[in-house]
Amino acid sequence: MHVLSRRAIAATFLFFTLTQMIVCAAKSNKTEVSWDILARKDMVYNQIRGRGIDDERLLDAMLEVERHRFVPKTLEKLAYADHPLPIGKGQTISQPYVVALMTDELKLKATDRVLEIGTGSGYQAAILSLLVKEVYTIEIIRSLADSAAQRLTSLGYENVHVRYGDGFLGWPEEEPFDAVIITCAPPELPEPLIRQLAEGGRLIVPLGDDFQMLTLYKKVAGALEERKITPVRFVPMRGLIEEQ
Repeated sequence: MHVLSRRAIAATFLFFTLTQMIVCAAKSNKTEVSWDILARKDMVYNQIRGRGIDDERLLDAMLEVERHRFVPKTLEKLAYADHPLPIGKGQTISQPYVVALMTDELKLKATDRVLEIGTGSGYQAAILSLLVKEVYTIEIIRSLADSAAQRLTSLGYENVHVRYGDGFLGWPEEEPFDAVIITCAPPELPEPLIRQLAEGGRLIVPLGDDFQMLTLYKKVAGALEERKITPVRFVPMRGLIEEQ
């Protein structure tokens, strides 16, 4: 979950203006296409594919999931802009490109079981649910965990399992996981999550304090191979990690 910047706020208003122009153009041409479908196509083809992500399964998933249902009602028309948005309790929904980038780096298969740390509003879990067999997602803020669980159920994402708890501990009853995605920033990698990652599995995390490095790990012969991807900025991981 990302931290907002002034540049992101400015981009919000630009995206809103462009979206309104697209909607007006569609209406003038008597095209019966809802605003969110147009905005979602712009998000996928310009913001995501246009920046080099070309996995068709992932792109199809991001076309299918209605992102505006995962943000506050007052921010719906801004849901498809390429920046984070606040979702309450000091948390955010990550920008679409970063969601796509992190998901793409995991190289997911349809048979995979994935653990997510930091459910937020449930958007990342919804994307994952269309790509893998099962998604297990943990949220440390009870109100967010409860609302995400209700939202995901109501929208039909039946293979997503939401838990209220501390992501530092993972979900040991369901290990091992083929992939782990951490959408909040720990200063160091939690040991329980390393143990719960299957052999050959991948883990992606924004690692660091105020500013982080998006880092991909692969478990090989019990050890972790590391690849740094790009600087990012996420909200900090909370809970037991703060005591380490």
